[in-house]
Amino acid sequence: MHFIRRFDGPHSRRHFLATLSRGAIAAGVLAPLWPTLARAGDTDGVYPDELLSLDMYTGGKIAAGDTISADNVEYVRDLLDDIKYEQIASMGRSMQVASTTTDIMQLSPRDYIEATVRNQGRARFNDRGNVVNDDGRPWIGGNPFPEARSGLELFAALTLSWGRHDASLYAIKEYDLSREGDVQYEYETVWAELATVARVTLEERPYWSGHEDKLRYQSVVFTSPEDVSGTSYLNIWPYDQNEFPDLLGYLPDFKRIRVFPTNQRFEPLVPGGTLYLSDAWAAGDPLHTWGNYRIIDRGPFLAAVSDGWNPQHPNWEHTTHGGPKGTTFWDTTVQLIPEAIVVEAEPLSFKRAPVSKKRVWFDARTGLPLAMNTYDHKGEVYRSFDGAFSIYQSGDRSVMDGDSPYWSWTHVHAFDIQTGRMSRLEQVKEISGGHRTAVNDESIYQRYLTRNALRRLGY
Repeated sequence: MHFIRRFDGPHSRRHFLATLSRGAIAAGVLAPLWPTLARAGDTDGVYPDELLSLDMYTGGKIAAGDTISADNVEYVRDLLDDIKYEQIASMGRSMQVASTTTDIMQLSPRDYIEATVRNQGRARFNDRGNVVNDDGRPWIGGNPFPEARSGLELFAALTLSWGRHDASLYAIKEYDLSREGDVQYEYETVWAELATVARVTLEERPYWSGHEDKLRYQSVVFTSPEDVSGTSYLNIWPYDQNEFPDLLGYLPDFKRIRVFPTNQRFEPLVPGGTLYLSDAWAAGDPLHTWGNYRIIDRGPFLAAVSDGWNPQHPNWEHTTHGGPKGTTFWDTTVQLIPEAIVVEAEPLSFKRAPVSKKRVWFDARTGLPLAMNTYDHKGEVYRSFDGAFSIYQSGDRSVMDGDSPYWSWTHVHAFDIQTGRMSRLEQVKEISGGHRTAVNDESIYQRYLTRNALRRLGY
């Protein structure tokens, strides 16, 4: 590996700012990023040591194994978004530091990465602004723009495949807290996703026959507490990213399915929450309902992309700290991301959107969204979406996705800095009703993603 001492924190910032000002958009410092990843599977030779070691980046102030807290956060201020910095500086949040992961197979599902390599260079936008294969048909799988040249390409890839699996069933526990640190609401939820195109694992791929005009089916089903149990919503996404999904809902009190306005995506689905449909994966809306995508910055960043699974708990549940009562934040392990690309976008199709723009940090190596901040109409920072990701493997324990360990998100903070309200979500093994986390299971569609499924789950 190269050993170049000149890339400390200040020099790294100057380097990335200089490349941005020149209009240079290829990722990597010592060598082009994606060709190296595709060939070797890691970042050896792409970044100097100082961008792969927080110890070297901070001149020995903070290293792997240390804790970032209010006592030392100023040393890494430039590696944090505004809301995360404020949480650490004044709200009692802390984060453990791990070594930087360089093996790309640890940073996304194996099938997704292999499809990205296999299909590289075949994607383009058609005259409707949708991503298509070189034959003009819908995309065939993996990241269509691994060497993203624009903010639009980064968001297009993210919107095409949120969880990077063909089918996902997340068993979720949610905790909604007040500014005072009280847990006011607790929910248990099923979140299901099924891709109809760009499939890389399920038997029928890359398209699900007869569904090529769609992008995904996605549902949310509440199983607890009793007063919301059976409440469910189904989004059916068209492939055309100029159109809104169909949004169907089942409310047990009415015992029927209703069609809901699909452009009201900035409201919580249940009382107390600060998570909106628009927040999902930092790209919860069709691509072209937002616009003015632009890269505004790039450089190193701190994010939680490993060590987030907790097999020590039989249900994978996580521990908390910070805030007035020690319950506001998940215990989180972060690492130095050598290069993040920061993209801003503005809502175009939402007349009453409470946000004027969003800012998302993407991992340049994978296109994964690392953090999101939104801003109100005064331009003041408003809300954040802060996720953690991991391979579900620790020692001799693992959750398998076919022949490979499962990769997914592990927990999320959705925080409103203006009200101080926090929603904490975690992916667990099982929730009430016997709903269990599953991946690439064909039965997810019939069980959770049809009108009949909504009715059945509502009784």
